[in-house]
Amino acid sequence: MAFLLNKTSLFRFHKSEDSLRLSRRGFHVELVAREKALLAEDPALRRFKSHKKGVQSIKRIGDVLTLAVLAGCWYEIYVKAVTREEVRQQAGKSA
Repeated sequence: MAFLLNKTSLFRFHKSEDSLRLSRRGFHVELVAREKALLAEDPALRRFKSHKKGVQSIKRIGDVLTLAVLAGCWYEIYVKAVTREEVRQQAGKSA
């Protein structure tokens, strides 16, 4: 069965020379002067860069808030389940 799947044209991936030419950075190519200039550090943009510690603290705050919301949701589900069970027990005793 695997032999038939390997030989069918549906599962065969064709790559022609044209597609190799069109692929960007398929092989390591040296950067040209324009690309080097675009990737160079710009002192005017330095003040807009995020700082690693600031980003880490914001991520940590987001994680803590996510856990707090999840804990609150689970607590609400637990409280509803307990009150529903108490109502059922009260209804069973009175009936």
